[in-house]
Amino acid sequence: MYDTLKKYFGYDEFRPLQKDIIQRVLEKEDCLVLMPTGGGKSLCFQLPTLLQEGLTVVISPLISLMKDQVDALTQNGINAAFINSSLTRDEIDAIITDIRSGTIKIVYIAPERLSVPNFQELLHTLPIGLFAIDEAHCISEWGHDFRPDYRNLNQLRTNFPNIPIIALTATATEQVRADIVKQLNLPKPHIFTSSFNRENLSYEVLPKKESFNTILSLIELYPKESVIIYCFSRKDTESIASKLKAYGHNAGTYHAGLTADVRRDNQDRFIRDDIHIMVATIAFGMGIDKPDVRLVIHHSLPKSIEGYYQETGRAGRDGLPARCVLLFSTADKFKQEYFIGMLPDGEEKQQAQDNLEITLRYGTLYDCRRKYLLKYFNEDYDKDNCENCDRCVAFTALQPVTSVVKTTRVPKKVTAAIAQDGEYDTDLFEVLRQVRTRESKRLKVAPYIVFGDKSLRDIAKHKPQNDDAFLNINGVGDKKLKKFGEVFMEAVREHEGV
Repeated sequence: MYDTLKKYFGYDEFRPLQKDIIQRVLEKEDCLVLMPTGGGKSLCFQLPTLLQEGLTVVISPLISLMKDQVDALTQNGINAAFINSSLTRDEIDAIITDIRSGTIKIVYIAPERLSVPNFQELLHTLPIGLFAIDEAHCISEWGHDFRPDYRNLNQLRTNFPNIPIIALTATATEQVRADIVKQLNLPKPHIFTSSFNRENLSYEVLPKKESFNTILSLIELYPKESVIIYCFSRKDTESIASKLKAYGHNAGTYHAGLTADVRRDNQDRFIRDDIHIMVATIAFGMGIDKPDVRLVIHHSLPKSIEGYYQETGRAGRDGLPARCVLLFSTADKFKQEYFIGMLPDGEEKQQAQDNLEITLRYGTLYDCRRKYLLKYFNEDYDKDNCENCDRCVAFTALQPVTSVVKTTRVPKKVTAAIAQDGEYDTDLFEVLRQVRTRESKRLKVAPYIVFGDKSLRDIAKHKPQNDDAFLNINGVGDKKLKKFGEVFMEAVREHEGV
C-alpha cells in the first residue's frame, strides 16, 4: 500500500482516515466518506484500484472535474479515461475497447449516462470492481447542490448487487448523510467522518461599505495568486470584474448569463493561470480541483452555511495558508428574503429562511467563527481560541496571510505556517513556476497537474540535483521523476550556477 502510494502519487504517508478507508474498499465493503475539500478523498478510490482486479467506475457531476482528475492520473502513470458528451462515438468505442482489454483501470462518467439503457447494458459486460460516487451530497434534496440526475444512482445496488460502493462528499449535515445512505440503498456502510476543520484557512468578516476598495486592497496582497470573488448577481459579477480590469488585474467572469462555451473558456483560463481572478456567482467552483487558490472573497451574504463552507473550501486545497473573507451587510438579507418569498413550496421556503438566519448569525458573531462553522456540522471544537479568525485574533484587511508581516496582530498559527513555509528560495520558486507553465502548455494540462505549489516550494527549499533527492520531494513519484525530473533539476542547477 505504501509502495503504491509513493510510486504513483509521490507521498510517503497517508492523510487521516485514508488508510482505513482503503482497507475497507479492498475488503469489498460499502463506505460513505465525509472529508473536507483538499482532504484527499480521490485517493480513497484511486489507490485501491491499483491494488485489486477490475475497473473502478467513478460517477462525477462535471466534465471539467473529470478531465482534471484523468489528466492528473495520467501524469502519475495511471491509465484512466472519461466518457461524456465531449467525446465522439469513435472515441468512446476506443475507450471501451481499452477497458475490456484491462488497459484502463479507472473510468469517469456523468450520472446522466446511467439512464441510457444501452450504457447500462454495457456496464454489465465490463469487469467492474468498484463504484465511486463523487460529490455524493448531490443525491439528496437536503443537500446544497441537489441534482435530479443523481437520483439514477439508486439503481446501482439493484442492478449491481455484488459490487461495492464508495460515496464521497466534502460537506454533509447529518440529515444529508442519512439521505445519501437511504438513496443509495447502502444497508450497513462504514461511515468515515474526517474533521471539517481546515486549519490553514483564516476566516474574517469585513463591513461591505466601500466594498470594491476592500476587494482591491485584499487582492493586491496576492499578486499572480489565484483569487475567487463570489457575487450575488450577474450584474455585480460583471461590474466588479470590469473595475478590476480597469485597475490592471486580469479578471474573468462566470455566471448563468454567459454561454456554456464562454463559461468553459473562462474556467479553463483560470485553471491554466491565464487569468488569476475569477468573479463569479455560486454557479462556479464545483468540480474545480485547483489547489492554489489563496483568497476567496464573498461580496454578498451566502444562502447557507453549508454553501459557504463549500465555497470557502476552494481556498488552500494544497494545505498552504489561504484566506476567506465575507463582506457583510444586513441589507443583503432583504435581497435574499425577496427571492425566498417567491418560492412556491412552504417547507422549502421555511428551510431557506432558517438557512439565511444561521448565515446572518455567522456575520454578526462575537465568538470564534471556526467554532461556529464546525458546530453546524456537529463537530465540537474544544479550543477557546483558534488563532486564525478575526474574532480570535484581530487582523485587518491590509494584512497578507501568505507573507511575513512584522506585527503582533498576525495570528500565531498563520505566523508559524509562514515561518515554516518561508524557508525556501523565492527567486528559485518563481523560476520553477515558469518551468511549470511551460511544461503544462506543452502537455496541454493545468499547471498544478504538473506540480502543485507545495512541490515547487519543496524543490525551492531542498534544491535537488539528482534522482534520489528529487524523489524525496513531496508529490514526486516514479512517473513524475521520469517526466519532469530533469527539466526541473536543470532549472535548479542553472539557478545555483552548478
